[in-house]
Amino acid sequence: MSLFFYLEKGASLDPGAPCLTLAGVSRSYGEVVELAEAVARALRRSGVAPGDKVGILSANDPTAFTCVFGIARAGAVWCPINPRNAAGENAELLDLFDCSTLIFQPAFDDLVARIAPELPKLTTLVRLGDGDDLAPAFDTWLDAARHDPPADAAPPGDVAALVGTGGTTGRPKGVMLTGRNLETMSAITLMSYPFAGRPVYLALAPLTHAAGVLCFPVLARGGEIVIMAKPDVGEFLNLIERHRVTHTFLPPTLIYMVLGHPALDSTDLSSLQCFWYGAAPMSTARLTEALDRIGPMAQLFGQSEAPMMISTMSPAEHRRPDGTVHTRRLTSAGRPSPLVTVAILDAEGRTVPQGERGEICVRGSLVMAGYYRDPAATLQASAHGWHHTGDIGFLDEEGYLHIVDRAKDMVITGGFNVYSAEVEQAVMAHDAVRDCAVVGLPDDKWGERVTAVVQLQPGAELDADELIAFVKQRVGSVKAPKQIEIWPELPRSTIGKVLKADIRTTLTGS
Repeated sequence: MSLFFYLEKGASLDPGAPCLTLAGVSRSYGEVVELAEAVARALRRSGVAPGDKVGILSANDPTAFTCVFGIARAGAVWCPINPRNAAGENAELLDLFDCSTLIFQPAFDDLVARIAPELPKLTTLVRLGDGDDLAPAFDTWLDAARHDPPADAAPPGDVAALVGTGGTTGRPKGVMLTGRNLETMSAITLMSYPFAGRPVYLALAPLTHAAGVLCFPVLARGGEIVIMAKPDVGEFLNLIERHRVTHTFLPPTLIYMVLGHPALDSTDLSSLQCFWYGAAPMSTARLTEALDRIGPMAQLFGQSEAPMMISTMSPAEHRRPDGTVHTRRLTSAGRPSPLVTVAILDAEGRTVPQGERGEICVRGSLVMAGYYRDPAATLQASAHGWHHTGDIGFLDEEGYLHIVDRAKDMVITGGFNVYSAEVEQAVMAHDAVRDCAVVGLPDDKWGERVTAVVQLQPGAELDADELIAFVKQRVGSVKAPKQIEIWPELPRSTIGKVLKADIRTTLTGS
């Protein structure tokens, strides 16, 4: 299914309804459809054929997001390029994806000017603003194709998007997501979470990632997307109240900032139906606080290769029938989604008994078509007929999925397997701790020693020995950190994930 369908479906419900809103200015569904079709005609005039790759380099912006649907209308493949990446990484992705066209905001002129000469396959540049020596203006580019016939095609192989993996552990790969993958994700979203009436979705997180694909099911219901051009927690709260926002998504790091904002408790959040969190583990202590102070929190777990919805946990599942918080479930990632099969496998591809740890593996139409131009990596990821997530976890007696670590992050100390996620939860239960990352460092006695790098709450102070004793009471002496480092900030990728490789390098010097 073409990504254009979601926009077209929303327009069929009410072409005059607000579709994309930024800074109080809305574009209707009819206007967004018209612009998307103009983009498709301009792409075709520029020589873009079905299946060709088109990159978008932009911060959150309604025009840039509309181009996603124009790309789909032309049968081309959307390649979201993260503006927070370093120039070298974006050049690598554009080359890896074989992008022939790049649509970019003027704020990234210097970056594009630096990398474009290194990319001979990149033949068309379009500037979302006035034209200059680097690229023609967006409006000029559209006007040249104004009288061309409609461009309406499907991409070969149903590939709708090429998404770069995080790139935190080596050379990034290109994940081929099909229209069917995103249709499955949208269907799971609509059947697993509350959607009463016409939704209003607030997008603060980058539209190049999770916040963007969550727009598709909202558009299919004729909802409004309120876009924030840059992160601002105070404005985020203000927009929820002003626009009566029903749905939104934030990673845990930003939720912690919301919980620390002085305006939170005076903001009217009664319109919220679903506040999604995901992309990284969340402290159960902070999640409990969020349930009390924000309301309908909803978890999702996925990865680029199986977008967003491997497992889900609705707001209702966070509480018992009597309304109290279901604390044990808060450590889980929810239940496997209705259209996904999840198994916990050992190294030989055998299913392990319930409650035992192994690699989380997935089957179903949510799973990617493969890695672009990388058959070896595709074969490795699909061993034994399952997609291998690289996450270690288990299924409990209720069928809830618990993620205990990335396979590469497990610490082996004194012959025992220690899963960093469990230790991180114990550390973050301390009131003075805002965030934490646990890694294993070489140790002559233990093989690896459990090491916790901690970011404190603003203004907090904490003694390392006190924290070690606190954690020992919760997980025992084997799992408790033998080394505590307190840093002002944890190193993060451009999408907010903690870079444990960088932490290890800093602490070991290699």
